[in-house]
Amino acid sequence: MTNRREESTPIASTFSKFLADKGKGEDNTDGNYRSDAERELHRFHCWCQGETTDPANSGPSTAWTGIVPTDGDGSPTRDVRFSDLDTTVFGDYARYLGSSGYANSTVLSYYAYVASWCGWAHTQGYLPRHYARESDAEDPLPDDGGRRPGDQQAWSPEDRDQLTRFVNQRAADAIDELGEISVPTDERENLNSEAVREKAYARLEAIKRCRERALVYLLAYTGLRVAEFLNDPDDDRRGRNGIRWKDISLANNNVTVYRKKQQWDEASLPDPVLGPLDRYKRLCEPPEDWRVFPTLHRPTLARHVETGLRDQGLSAGEIEEIRGAKPDLVIAADYELESPPSLKPNGARRLLKRLCDEAGIDVDDPRHDYLAPHGGRRGMGEVMVREFGYAAAARYLDNSEEQVRQAYQHIEAAERADMATEALSRTDQRVNYPHSESDP
Repeated sequence: MTNRREESTPIASTFSKFLADKGKGEDNTDGNYRSDAERELHRFHCWCQGETTDPANSGPSTAWTGIVPTDGDGSPTRDVRFSDLDTTVFGDYARYLGSSGYANSTVLSYYAYVASWCGWAHTQGYLPRHYARESDAEDPLPDDGGRRPGDQQAWSPEDRDQLTRFVNQRAADAIDELGEISVPTDERENLNSEAVREKAYARLEAIKRCRERALVYLLAYTGLRVAEFLNDPDDDRRGRNGIRWKDISLANNNVTVYRKKQQWDEASLPDPVLGPLDRYKRLCEPPEDWRVFPTLHRPTLARHVETGLRDQGLSAGEIEEIRGAKPDLVIAADYELESPPSLKPNGARRLLKRLCDEAGIDVDDPRHDYLAPHGGRRGMGEVMVREFGYAAAARYLDNSEEQVRQAYQHIEAAERADMATEALSRTDQRVNYPHSESDP
């Protein structure tokens, strides 16, 4: 086993050292913890290598090939490395455990062994973060009290209506304020003009409001995973650093995204999403290669603009004059600089929390007191399951049908109850269908 703390290290080569550090019983003898942890690390390793079936993350279950490259026969071409791990991997593993028929407490216990090793690997320098204990990784896990699938947050029609109405109004107000500002024709190229400056900052405000509206609509209606269209800090592949305008076809109602199954696919853009995206794009006027949701982090944008303008040959004085007249995001678009980096999922969560607070939206969820991104996806899943069934919902969400049935089994249970009630109403006189509030 190598002693170097590198992400290229095979994960299995560190198991014995972890077990030696963590698995000692009384008097330094191996206890139950070591044997149990060794078993669960072996299970995790086999899953990563695709050596087990997984109905939760693939359809059919035998199609699961693990998280490492495979050859023509579906066999792994190498052992899994630390560089292969991220938050999504641990979230998928949590989902796999949850679908394996174990009790909730057992799922949590088995996952805890793997999470402990992940935390150890982080402190040892093999991993940049403790992926296993991040919220996205733990979301598929049941609660300690036995949370059921239907208990997980899902945006309701009322949630979608209240949030979209709020961002619609904010965007409309900002656009109206922008339209009320006029710049005399002879001042439009004058960077010292107060009207030019006022217009530029009003445009930034309108861009910000249209950006947040477009983000809310994508989350509310598309069922996309945030990692598929924002900047996933755990994954530096082309498809995980933010979708670009060239990836979106408003005419064809689709966006090309890099899916969890590691391939490019066209995802649907329902009609409600098209208007907010189109208005946002026309307001920003970005190059086609720009990321759709650029960061608004001021220091990042400042460095980005200064570097970009300098590369275009502008002097320090010219750059200072331009930045004194317009905000950095507007400058980056107007001067067609390279795209700023994309918003990250955590940034989207903070934005949603702020929007819910400002809109007065109360969320009854012990984990999130706001409408979280994954709740938007689950809400669309509920819509698709109820209206079109599990197979259509699975295609829309880019999941296996087995996984969708597991996640939305509460819907099927309710439908079966209705069917049973209707059947009983035809045979038992004391059963009425549909049930009314006046029934005993």
